[in-house]
Amino acid sequence: MSKGKQGSGEAKEPVKVYKWDGTAVKNALDDAVKEVMTAKLPYTENFNLMDGRLVICAIAVGVAMFALLWDFLNPFPKSRPVLIGCVASYFLLMGVLTLYTTFKEKGIFVVVMQKDPAGLDPDSTWEAASNMKKYDDIYELSLSYTDGKTKAKRETTIKKSVGDFIDENGVICQDIIEPLVLKLQQSLASGKKDK
Repeated sequence: MSKGKQGSGEAKEPVKVYKWDGTAVKNALDDAVKEVMTAKLPYTENFNLMDGRLVICAIAVGVAMFALLWDFLNPFPKSRPVLIGCVASYFLLMGVLTLYTTFKEKGIFVVVMQKDPAGLDPDSTWEAASNMKKYDDIYELSLSYTDGKTKAKRETTIKKSVGDFIDENGVICQDIIEPLVLKLQQSLASGKKDK
């Protein structure tokens, strides 16, 4: 067995981040929450939200490749109207991508599906989103639950300092994050609204 592989009985190596880099800290905390939502709870991850972003980017790259091919087959003076159309549509698609990430994704970093035990009702959806302002130590975690049958949505948010989740050496304390996420999940699952 190679040293890079983790056995099922071995403990995972703790994640260490440079604690003064806000973006790295936020991403590490997001990964820790994602691990709890996907590994500790019996949910399956849904990638549709991220796939939407990939589709928009793939279309934009396709347009750029078409412009490149068209210009190769029909040198510049002949290809000018097609190039103008391709460049305009590329920038339009980048605007659509910006709107998609701003208004549709809204900081959501993981979407998981909770299967109906009987298998009759549609799956319920859990979404985890986070926010951390630049030069701020407050990590805001939002967990939302959408019932598959009634489409009722419940949400809870918690704001804590990143110092509560990271020790003085920059190691992410998974043993502190896990109970917090499970408590938020239980409060939503039981139907209580927790603010």
